[in-house]
Order: sequence, then C-alpha cells, then structure tokens
Amino acid sequence: MDMKAPTPGQDLLIPLSALRPSRRNVRKSGGTPVEQLARSIERIGLLHNLVVTDSGDGQHYEVEAGGRRLQALQWLAKRKRLDKTHQVRCLLVPDASAKTVSLAENVARDNLSPIDELLAWKSLADDGHSIEDIAADFGVTPLVVQRRLRLANVSPRLLADHGKELVTLDQLMALAITDDHLAQEAAFYDAPEWQRSARDLRTRLTAQEVDAAHDAIARFVGLEAYEAAGGGVRRDLFADAGQGVYLTDRPLLDKLAADRLAEVAAQVQTEEWAWIEVVPRVAPSDLYAFQRVRSTRREPTRKEAQALAKLEKRIEAIDMLLQEEDGVTDEAEAQALQEEGSRLSAELEAKEQELAEYSQKARTLAGVLVTVNAGGAAIVHRGLVREADAKRAKAAKDGVESPDPDGAYRERDPNASVSEKLARQLSAHRTAAIQAELSRQPGVALAALVHRLVLQAFYDQQRSDSPLLVDCAVQDKLERFAPDLSDSPAAAALIEVRQAWQAKLPAEPDGLLAALLALPQEELLSLLAACAACCIDAVSPQEMDAKANDLAAALDLDMTRWWTPTAAGYFAQVSKARIFEAIGDFAPEHVKQLELAKKPELAARAEQLAAGKGWLPAMLRKPA
Repeated sequence: MDMKAPTPGQDLLIPLSALRPSRRNVRKSGGTPVEQLARSIERIGLLHNLVVTDSGDGQHYEVEAGGRRLQALQWLAKRKRLDKTHQVRCLLVPDASAKTVSLAENVARDNLSPIDELLAWKSLADDGHSIEDIAADFGVTPLVVQRRLRLANVSPRLLADHGKELVTLDQLMALAITDDHLAQEAAFYDAPEWQRSARDLRTRLTAQEVDAAHDAIARFVGLEAYEAAGGGVRRDLFADAGQGVYLTDRPLLDKLAADRLAEVAAQVQTEEWAWIEVVPRVAPSDLYAFQRVRSTRREPTRKEAQALAKLEKRIEAIDMLLQEEDGVTDEAEAQALQEEGSRLSAELEAKEQELAEYSQKARTLAGVLVTVNAGGAAIVHRGLVREADAKRAKAAKDGVESPDPDGAYRERDPNASVSEKLARQLSAHRTAAIQAELSRQPGVALAALVHRLVLQAFYDQQRSDSPLLVDCAVQDKLERFAPDLSDSPAAAALIEVRQAWQAKLPAEPDGLLAALLALPQEELLSLLAACAACCIDAVSPQEMDAKANDLAAALDLDMTRWWTPTAAGYFAQVSKARIFEAIGDFAPEHVKQLELAKKPELAARAEQLAAGKGWLPAMLRKPA
C-alpha cells in the first residue's frame, strides 16, 4: 500500500491494518482494561481520535497517543468483530512533536467528557442533522450514532451520576432500552446495589416482554411471522447481533404458536389416542402431572442411528468444554454453547420419542400433548395418562373391567435420555451401592448366586442378564466411569468390609479351605455376600437399563443413602432443560427466578436447592 504523505495537522481516516504502536508513547501501564475498552468501542465507537506520525515507509502510521485504543481495535479485529480495513479517525502530527504530543495526551489534555460529547451529538440531531450525516462527519457507522443518541436520552440524573462514576457505562446501556426516565430511575435506584448489574436492570425493564433470542416459543414462531401478524417489538441497540429483541405482545405470540401446533396435532389425530391437547408453553415439571403408558423402543434405522450418535457426540463435547476450567473463557461463547446444548438435547429427546411405539390398548387410555420444546421446535409427548384415568386404570386392576388388559399402564417415568458418559457415571455409583448393600445381606447374596447357577444348570442360559458374574470378575475399577466415586459412602463401606475380611483370612491361599470350613455358617454366608458384592457389574451406557432392577428391589436399595446430586456429579452434565425439570421437582418456587441464569450458576444453585431433599435422577430411583 503506497500512501502519499499528507500534511501534518490534518485529520485522516486510516485503515486499522496500517496503524502500529510507537515506542515513543509515554504511557506504559494503567488505563481501562483492553477488553473492556474494546467492548465500549464496539458499542458506541471511538470517542477520541488517535494521534499518529508518518512512519516514512509509505505503508504505516505510528500511533503516538491512543495506544490502548489501538490495542482495543486490534482486539476486536482479531476476533473478527471489526474488519482490518476499518477506517480509524486520526490526527497527523510532525515527527519532531511526537513525544510532546504523547505527553500532552496523557497528562495535560482536558478532554471533553464522554457525557458532554454525547449531549453535543444529541444537539446536532436536534438541529436537524441526519444520523447518516453525523456518521459521515465523525467517521463512524450510523449504528454508532444511534447508540450514542440513545445514551444521550437516558435520564439526566443517571447521566450526572455516570459523570461521578456512580453509574457504569454498561448500566447506562442497559437502562437505555426504554425512553421512560421514571422507569430508568426506578429500575436503578429502587434496586439494592448488588442487583444493579446490566443484566438485572435489563431484565427488570423488560419483565413483561419476551426475549426473542432465548424464548422457545419466539424461536418456534419466528420474528418475521410475529411482526407480519402485527406484533410489537422493542430492540436493544447495544446488544450483540441476534440478541436484544423483545416482543411486547405475548398473547399474540402464544396464539401464533398454538395455530402452528394445531397443524401438528391434526397429523397425530390419525393415531387414535384418547385425547390430544395443544399447549404452547409447558414447563418440564408440568409433565409430572401425568403418568405414562408403557412403550417399546423400535430399532432405529441406520440413518436414525447415525443422527442420534451425532447428536450425543456433540452434546457430550459441549458438556466437556463447559466443564473444563480453561475450556471456554469468553462469557458470550459459553452462553452460545449452553444454548446449543439445550437445543440439541431437545432435538435428541424428540428423536427418541419418535422411536417409541404404543399398543392399541395403550392409546385408548392415554393421550398426547403437543407443545414446543426448549430448542424451539414442535414436540409430541405421547402416552400421557391423566390422574383421573390413572386411578380408573388402577381400580380396573382390582377386578373392575379393565381398559388396559394388556398391561399397558405403568407408573410415571420421565424416561428421558442422558449422555452415555453420565449414564455410566451414575450406574457406577448404583453398582457400588448395590455392592455395599449386598455385602450386608447374606440371604440376598446367596439367592442371587443360586439364581445365577440355576439359570445355567436348568434353563440353559449361559449368558443371562444377571449382573452377578459367577467367575467373580472383581469390579473394583468403577472410578474410571465415576471419578467422584472414591469420596462416596458406598466406596467407604466396601473398603471397610474388604479390610475386615482381609484381617480374618489367611495371608496365603494354601490354608484357605481349612479356614473356611472352620467358620460358622453365619460368617461363611457373610463372606459369600462380600465376595458376591465384588462381582456386581451394573454399569451401563443406557439410562433405563433394567438388568439390576430385580436385585436392587430385593435389596430395597435406596440411593439417597449412597448418592447426593452435585453440580459436578450431575447438574453440569445435563442440559439446562433437564436442570429446570429437576428444580421443578424439589424447588418449583425457584424456577422462574432462575430462568436467565447461565448454566454454571444454574448448576451450582441446583446443588444448593437439592441439598437434603432426597431427590434422585430417573435412573437412580427405585424401579416401579
């Protein structure tokens, strides 16, 4: 790029790529953090120009004053949020004056305050200057002008307090979402100081509106269709692309969603269910008002299996990224990943439901709820049984004519999918708990061992579904599935049992048989129980794997004694929708206030709320 040297003292528009820092800049430290300054520049533009000298190579200019502003611009360009050819307003000064100019910039200059500059721009607009003209005069985009004018329209009291550093720029930008000065002041001054974050202020001012970017119904209907139907919209000029759009007519939005869902319901009508309802907004906890009929899962086609595997792999990758301490550091990126994870989890749930098949008898008892899932797509919840119908079905089992002769009815079961990794982790905890319980119940251990042998000797089932392996392949490496298992009560109980028997048994195996023959039968049965416990293997990648259910029932296994839900051990590994579903079970009054929480905060809060409630995920509950 061969540039003709302009005259010193001239204002220039110079491409960002042609600017480089000068070693003569007197500022070496301090100032606003670069990232914070960059975000401010991105939203409201460069408030003060850079001071440059000609490098003499015909290619570059050196920034003598405004080095941090240059760093902030380069920070934006590196993240593709600003083009490298972006034109930057600069003042050219003689090379001989460079150090003096830099010193004056950082020490002696009395700048026009940002608020004064905002009000001056507002004055230009009030005098009839168009936004486009102001943008051209100051070398910024029309959006930057609109943002500054919006800031200038904030309550004078708040602007004055910003000048006193009592209100931050981020808070002003949040308050600027409304032009109502009284509402702005009430949102800020009526709130305690710890509830004055930009997010809190924005939420308070839009409490009666729908966030189009995060509301599932809004995504389902679509902004274009909503506006075409006459729906009102409020836009936050300071939001990132695709964010900050608020819909003011919730009833219209829900009606449009119901109309679209009615088309889906019409297709389901041919399946001959007892009833079909269209309800656009259904919280996960609402589904617990229903019980369910049994279904069978058909084998997915090759294409369906590939789609399911792809979804599970991506969901697991997102969970891993969000859990790693140094995986995702940018808050916006983390939020985007959380939303993608929720959307994909909802898509996975919908695909799993498509694989469920129901008998004709089941359909005469149960019904269908057509709604919108967390990902913003239509979803059909089949096989739901209303409470009154469930009671009639149970009465029918006691001798009244049954509407369910093939046993289609079953107790409510969420039957929702979790990742294979989490399924293995939870089932490893369940395995350890079964091992601990079995080591304490010799009678059940003896029956389980005999059961395994009888299956082989009398039923020719060499490869049964029993979790007990007769050759005693010791299952003592469960930590590879559940890294947190070593701190669990089950692990401690098993270590205690093992150490107690190691102290009683001979040090060498040569005299073992004689020692066993000398034991009282009660102690021998206890040792049998300890050995059988070591051979239990109930680890599974499938959430609803039932191979250990009978043994767990015989032991009266209560996982609340052996496992506690934590952020790391459960909530951080499932979707936000699943977390809300859980909170709806043990603390429903907190669901609404946590709707806007980011996933790490939500997982931590769920752990706190679950403490002492005895809540368990579906795969750890007692089988019906």
